[in-house]
Amino acid sequence: MKKIEAIIQPFKLEEVKEAMKGIGIDGMTIIEVRGHGRQKGHKEVYRGQEYEVDLLPKVKVEMVIADARVDEVVSTLAKAARSGKIGDGKIFILAVEDAIRIRNDDRGEAAL
Repeated sequence: MKKIEAIIQPFKLEEVKEAMKGIGIDGMTIIEVRGHGRQKGHKEVYRGQEYEVDLLPKVKVEMVIADARVDEVVSTLAKAARSGKIGDGKIFILAVEDAIRIRNDDRGEAAL
């Protein structure tokens, strides 16, 4: 099993959710986060005062999937999240040792 963590632009969330639903991925966790990569934020003006906004709003999407579906999920997610502009985000793939469904003690991929 693999855990997919994707940091994406907030305006791409609905598109990503629909794309995942389209390939049969229902379980995911969505977290509102703030951060920056290479773009380092931007400057804004408030009441005539200029200030730096260096932590931009992003959305973190997490899901655990079977090893056999990693390539399909990652390519679908990347396509749905891509705007072609700086700040589109990143996808991380981590190994998951085990998963346990609390309700009935299913383990491994059966718990997904």
